[in-house]
Amino acid sequence: TSMRDWGLPWWAGILLGIALGAAIGAFQGFWVAYVGVPAFIVTLAGMMIWRGAQQYVGQAQTVAVPGEFRQALYGYLPEVGPATPYNNLTLLLGLLVIAAIVFFQFRSRAKRKQMHALLEPLWVTVVRTALLAGVVLYATLLFASGRVGTSFPLSGIILVVLIMFYAFLTSRTKVGRHIYAVGGNRRAAELSGVKSRRTDFFVMLNMSTLAGVAGMLWVARAGAAGPGDGNMWELDAIAGVFIGGAAVSGGIGTVFGSVVGGLVMAVLNNGLQLVGVTTDRMQIIKGLVLLVAVGIDVLNKQQGRFSFIGLMLAKLKAKQGQTELAAVDSESPRAQSLPTDQQS
Repeated sequence: TSMRDWGLPWWAGILLGIALGAAIGAFQGFWVAYVGVPAFIVTLAGMMIWRGAQQYVGQAQTVAVPGEFRQALYGYLPEVGPATPYNNLTLLLGLLVIAAIVFFQFRSRAKRKQMHALLEPLWVTVVRTALLAGVVLYATLLFASGRVGTSFPLSGIILVVLIMFYAFLTSRTKVGRHIYAVGGNRRAAELSGVKSRRTDFFVMLNMSTLAGVAGMLWVARAGAAGPGDGNMWELDAIAGVFIGGAAVSGGIGTVFGSVVGGLVMAVLNNGLQLVGVTTDRMQIIKGLVLLVAVGIDVLNKQQGRFSFIGLMLAKLKAKQGQTELAAVDSESPRAQSLPTDQQS
C-alpha cells in the first residue's frame, strides 16, 4: 500500500516493512517484559490486532507490488561469466558452502582434540562431511542446471545469511546465552545477573522484525498482498520448531534444528498436496505431527534426555570413560607390582 499510494520506491518499502515489524515487536515486547502479560497471550492478541489492522489499511483488497520489489526479494542469481550449461554464480556459491562445511567440521574436531574432549572416530567425521558435501553438491547442480532465470533464489541467500547470523548469535554471544538461560530457568538466570526483562523485550522485538521480513518475502513471491495472507501459518511455525528439537518449556533448541523442522513441514505440505490430500485431512495430519513431536519432547524430558542423538553420545562418552578408567588402573604402580594372575 505504501508503494502504491505513497509512491515509495521499492527499497524504501522494504525498509518501511522492517521498521514496522520492529515497531510492532517493541509494542508487544513492552507488554511481555514490563507489564508481565504472558507471551502467548500477547502473541495471540497481536495476531488478531495486526491482522485486523492489515485488512483495515488495505481495505480487504489484494494489492499488487512493483516488479522491482519482487526481483529484489524473490529474484534469482543473474547469469554472469562464460556461457555454460550451469549458472556460474550458483556453482560458486555451492563450492563456497562445501569448503565451509569441510573447514568447520575438521576445525571443530581439532578444537575438541586440543581440549581433550570426547572425540568421535575419524571415519565418522569424514563420512558426515562427505554426506553433507554430497547433499550440497546435488542441490547446487539442481539449482544451477535449471532454466535461465531460475538459478538459486535471492530469498534463499537471505535465508542462509539469517541462519548463519542467528546461529552465531545464539551460540557465541552473551545475548544468546542469556536467551537460553532465561528460557531454561528464569529465576536462576536472574540470580546470575541476567536482565530477564531486557531479554524478553529483545526476543519479542527480534521475532516481530523477522516476521516482517518473512511477510515481505511472501508478498514478493505471490506478487501481491491480500487480506488472507498468513492464515494458519502459526501452526506450521510451532510444529516446525518442536520437530526441530526445541523444548516446550524453553531453554533447549538450535537455529539449525528449527530450520530442519521448517523444511519438514514444507515437504509435508507440498507432499500432501501432490498426492491429492484434501485440506481437512491435511489439517488432521499436521495436527497429529505436532502432537507427536511435542509428546516425544515431553517423554525425553521426563526420562532425562533431550534427543536420541544426545542419548547415543552419552552412551559413547560413558563407554569411553570406562575404557580410560581401566587403562589408568592397569598403568598404576600397584597394578604393575602385582603378578600377572592377580592383575587379571
